[in-house]
Amino acid sequence: MAYREYLSDPAKPVPFINKITNIWDRTYMVADQRFAAGRPDALVFRSAVLKQPLTIAGPVTAALFVSSSGTDADFVVKLIDVYPDTAADNKPNPCNVRMGGYQRLVRGEIMRAKFRHGFSRPQPLRPNKITPLSIPLQDVFHTFKKGHRLMAQIQSSWFPLFDRNPQKFTDIYSAQPEDFQKAIQRIYFNVKYPSQIRFKTPTL
Repeated sequence: MAYREYLSDPAKPVPFINKITNIWDRTYMVADQRFAAGRPDALVFRSAVLKQPLTIAGPVTAALFVSSSGTDADFVVKLIDVYPDTAADNKPNPCNVRMGGYQRLVRGEIMRAKFRHGFSRPQPLRPNKITPLSIPLQDVFHTFKKGHRLMAQIQSSWFPLFDRNPQKFTDIYSAQPEDFQKAIQRIYFNVKYPSQIRFKTPTL
Protein backbone atom coordinates (compact mmCIF):
# COMPACT_ATOMS: atom_id res chain seq x y z
CA MET A 1 0.00 0.00 0.00
CA ALA A 2 1.49 3.32 -1.09
CA TYR A 3 1.93 5.91 1.62
CA ARG A 4 4.46 8.30 3.08
CA GLU A 5 4.87 8.90 6.77
CA TYR A 6 6.57 11.20 9.27
CA LEU A 7 7.02 11.43 13.01
CA SER A 8 5.17 14.38 14.55
CA ASP A 9 6.52 15.55 17.90
CA PRO A 10 4.49 18.23 19.78
CA ALA A 11 7.69 19.21 21.59
CA LYS A 12 9.23 20.20 18.23
CA PRO A 13 6.38 21.78 16.25
CA VAL A 14 6.79 23.03 12.70
CA PRO A 15 6.77 26.85 12.84
CA PHE A 16 4.64 28.89 10.47
CA ILE A 17 7.53 31.16 9.48
CA ASN A 18 11.30 31.04 9.51
CA LYS A 19 11.92 33.26 12.51
CA ILE A 20 11.16 33.33 16.20
CA THR A 21 8.01 35.33 16.77
CA ASN A 22 4.66 35.24 18.53
CA ILE A 23 3.02 37.72 16.17
CA TRP A 24 2.25 37.65 12.48
CA ASP A 25 1.31 39.99 9.69
CA ARG A 26 0.10 39.50 6.14
CA THR A 27 3.57 38.70 4.81
CA TYR A 28 3.41 35.16 6.20
CA MET A 29 0.74 34.41 3.58
CA VAL A 30 3.36 34.55 0.81
CA ALA A 31 6.39 33.58 2.90
CA ASP A 32 9.17 31.28 1.67
CA GLN A 33 8.51 27.70 2.82
CA ARG A 34 11.99 26.26 2.18
CA PHE A 35 12.65 26.08 5.92
CA ALA A 36 9.76 23.61 6.31
CA ALA A 37 10.53 21.59 3.20
CA GLY A 38 13.84 20.51 4.73
CA ARG A 39 12.30 19.13 7.93
CA PRO A 40 11.80 15.38 8.48
CA ASP A 41 8.30 16.03 9.87
CA ALA A 42 6.97 17.63 6.68
CA LEU A 43 6.08 15.77 3.49
CA VAL A 44 6.87 17.45 0.17
CA PHE A 45 5.27 16.71 -3.21
CA ARG A 46 6.48 18.51 -6.36
CA SER A 47 5.12 18.69 -9.88
CA ALA A 48 7.24 18.69 -13.01
CA VAL A 49 8.41 22.05 -14.31
CA LEU A 50 5.49 23.78 -16.02
CA LYS A 51 5.87 24.13 -19.77
CA GLN A 52 3.15 26.78 -19.89
CA PRO A 53 1.41 29.01 -17.35
CA LEU A 54 -1.29 27.43 -15.18
CA THR A 55 -4.03 29.59 -13.67
CA ILE A 56 -6.26 28.27 -10.90
CA ALA A 57 -9.39 30.04 -9.70
CA GLY A 58 -12.01 29.41 -7.05
CA PRO A 59 -12.15 26.82 -4.27
CA VAL A 60 -9.22 24.58 -3.38
CA THR A 61 -9.77 21.37 -1.43
CA ALA A 62 -7.29 18.84 -0.06
CA ALA A 63 -8.92 15.41 -0.08
CA LEU A 64 -6.63 13.24 2.02
CA PHE A 65 -6.59 9.69 3.28
CA VAL A 66 -4.62 9.64 6.51
CA SER A 67 -3.84 7.55 9.55
CA SER A 68 -2.22 8.31 12.88
CA SER A 69 -0.75 6.20 15.63
CA GLY A 70 -2.48 8.60 18.04
CA THR A 71 -6.16 9.31 18.70
CA ASP A 72 -6.08 12.89 17.38
CA ALA A 73 -3.88 14.79 14.95
CA ASP A 74 -3.62 18.03 13.04
CA PHE A 75 -3.01 18.01 9.31
CA VAL A 76 -1.73 21.17 7.65
CA VAL A 77 -1.82 21.38 3.84
CA LYS A 78 0.07 24.09 1.99
CA LEU A 79 -0.15 24.82 -1.75
CA ILE A 80 3.10 26.42 -2.90
CA ASP A 81 4.48 28.12 -6.02
CA VAL A 82 8.11 27.10 -6.53
CA TYR A 83 10.22 29.61 -8.48
CA PRO A 84 12.98 28.46 -10.86
CA ASP A 85 16.49 28.31 -9.45
CA THR A 86 17.39 30.98 -12.02
CA ALA A 87 14.75 33.47 -10.83
CA ALA A 88 16.24 36.96 -10.44
CA ASP A 89 16.21 38.70 -7.07
CA ASN A 90 13.92 41.67 -6.59
CA LYS A 91 15.40 45.15 -6.85
CA PRO A 92 15.60 46.83 -4.42
CA ASN A 93 16.14 43.89 -2.07
CA PRO A 94 16.55 45.31 1.47
CA CYS A 95 15.87 41.95 3.15
CA ASN A 96 18.30 40.10 0.87
CA VAL A 97 15.65 37.58 -0.21
CA ARG A 98 16.90 35.04 -2.74
CA MET A 99 14.17 34.30 -5.28
CA GLY A 100 15.95 31.38 -6.95
CA GLY A 101 14.05 28.33 -5.69
CA TYR A 102 11.70 30.48 -3.60
CA GLN A 103 8.75 28.46 -2.28
CA ARG A 104 5.93 30.97 -2.12
CA LEU A 105 2.94 30.03 0.01
CA VAL A 106 -0.22 30.34 -2.10
CA ARG A 107 -2.77 28.81 0.25
CA GLY A 108 -2.62 26.88 3.52
CA GLU A 109 -5.10 25.43 5.97
CA ILE A 110 -5.24 23.15 9.00
CA MET A 111 -7.70 20.43 10.03
CA ARG A 112 -7.90 19.10 13.60
CA ALA A 113 -8.94 15.54 12.87
CA LYS A 114 -11.29 15.14 15.82
CA PHE A 115 -13.45 17.89 14.28
CA ARG A 116 -13.64 16.23 10.86
CA HIS A 117 -17.42 15.77 11.30
CA GLY A 118 -17.95 19.27 12.71
CA PHE A 119 -17.01 21.25 15.80
CA SER A 120 -20.07 19.98 17.68
CA ARG A 121 -19.16 16.33 17.06
CA PRO A 122 -15.54 15.69 18.09
CA GLN A 123 -14.55 12.09 17.47
CA PRO A 124 -11.24 10.35 18.15
CA LEU A 125 -9.20 8.72 15.46
CA ARG A 126 -8.79 4.98 15.62
CA PRO A 127 -5.03 4.44 15.78
CA ASN A 128 -3.57 3.38 12.43
CA LYS A 129 -6.98 3.25 10.74
CA ILE A 130 -7.17 4.96 7.35
CA THR A 131 -9.52 7.95 7.61
CA PRO A 132 -10.68 10.38 4.88
CA LEU A 133 -10.25 14.10 5.53
CA SER A 134 -11.63 16.93 3.42
CA ILE A 135 -9.74 20.15 4.10
CA PRO A 136 -11.09 23.27 2.34
CA LEU A 137 -8.41 25.85 1.62
CA GLN A 138 -9.34 29.44 0.90
CA ASP A 139 -10.51 30.37 -2.59
CA VAL A 140 -7.70 31.47 -4.86
CA PHE A 141 -6.93 33.21 -8.13
CA HIS A 142 -3.29 32.52 -8.91
CA THR A 143 -1.11 31.88 -11.96
CA PHE A 144 1.85 29.52 -11.74
CA LYS A 145 4.17 30.85 -14.42
CA LYS A 146 6.00 28.84 -17.06
CA GLY A 147 9.14 27.34 -15.55
CA HIS A 148 7.64 27.19 -12.05
CA ARG A 149 6.50 24.09 -10.16
CA LEU A 150 3.51 23.32 -7.98
CA MET A 151 4.32 21.97 -4.55
CA ALA A 152 2.26 20.61 -1.67
CA GLN A 153 3.60 20.35 1.85
CA ILE A 154 1.83 18.37 4.57
CA GLN A 155 2.72 18.59 8.25
CA SER A 156 1.02 18.21 11.64
CA SER A 157 1.77 21.51 13.36
CA TRP A 158 1.84 25.21 12.41
CA PHE A 159 3.11 26.89 15.55
CA PRO A 160 2.29 29.36 17.04
CA LEU A 161 -0.28 30.21 14.38
CA PHE A 162 -2.20 27.25 15.82
CA ASP A 163 -1.82 25.62 19.21
CA ARG A 164 -0.04 22.28 19.56
CA ASN A 165 -2.12 19.15 19.38
CA PRO A 166 -1.27 16.54 22.07
CA GLN A 167 -2.08 13.92 19.42
CA LYS A 168 -4.36 12.37 22.01
CA PHE A 169 -8.15 12.75 22.07
CA THR A 170 -8.57 15.08 25.01
CA ASP A 171 -9.56 18.61 26.00
CA ILE A 172 -6.44 20.42 24.80
CA TYR A 173 -7.02 23.37 27.12
CA SER A 174 -6.77 21.17 30.18
CA ALA A 175 -4.13 18.79 28.78
CA GLN A 176 -1.22 17.90 31.05
CA PRO A 177 2.40 17.66 29.85
CA GLU A 178 2.21 13.87 29.85
CA ASP A 179 -0.73 14.01 27.42
CA PHE A 180 1.49 15.34 24.64
CA GLN A 181 2.89 12.41 22.68
CA LYS A 182 4.75 11.66 19.47
CA ALA A 183 2.77 10.06 16.66
CA ILE A 184 3.40 8.53 13.25
CA GLN A 185 1.27 10.23 10.61
CA ARG A 186 0.71 8.63 7.22
CA ILE A 187 -0.67 10.04 3.96
CA TYR A 188 -1.95 7.41 1.50
CA PHE A 189 -2.01 7.71 -2.27
CA ASN A 190 -3.09 4.86 -4.49
CA VAL A 191 -6.13 3.83 -6.52
CA LYS A 192 -8.17 3.01 -3.43
CA TYR A 193 -6.95 5.94 -1.33
CA PRO A 194 -6.16 8.75 -3.81
CA SER A 195 -5.04 11.70 -1.68
CA GLN A 196 -5.08 14.82 -3.83
CA ILE A 197 -5.50 18.58 -3.99
CA ARG A 198 -8.45 19.64 -6.12
CA PHE A 199 -8.74 23.00 -7.85
CA LYS A 200 -10.24 24.48 -10.97
CA THR A 201 -8.72 26.18 -13.99
CA PRO A 202 -10.88 28.92 -15.50
CA THR A 203 -12.38 28.40 -18.94
CA LEU A 204 -12.23 31.25 -21.42
